[in-house]
Parts: sequence; structure tokens; C-alpha cells
Amino acid sequence: MLSPIARFNFDDLTESIPAFCVIVMMSFSYNLGVGMTAGFVVYPLMKLVSGRAREVQPGAWVLGLLSLLFFVFYPY
Repeated sequence: MLSPIARFNFDDLTESIPAFCVIVMMSFSYNLGVGMTAGFVVYPLMKLVSGRAREVQPGAWVLGLLSLLFFVFYPY
């Protein structure tokens, strides 16, 4: 299950940090949905912080905002 990690582009931090967050969140929360949702939030934020916001598709922005709402209203 971990063999696809070797194909990540570790030179681009805006791609590797969201992937790492997904793996960590899936592992520690024992929930695939929470891990994927974390990736949907972190990916556009990393592109925005690095000044490469134009690389993010409009649908990813919408999905990121909806996913952020999930974490805001998630019943901890």
C-alpha cells in the first residue's frame, strides 16, 4: 500500500506536504474521509501561500472551502 509514495514529487513542497498530511491524518484518525478532507484543505492553502494559486482549479477551491467547513463543524 505504501509503494505509490515513492512516485511523489518530493522536490515540490506544495505537492508533497498535502500528500503527507493525508497519510498522517488517515493513519492517526483511522478514517479515510478525514484524511482526504485534510488534503482537500491543505492543497489549495499550500499553493496560495507559495504564490502559485493560479495552478489550482476552481473546483479544488470549492472543494477546499467545503472541506474546511467540515473541520469547522466536525463534532469532536
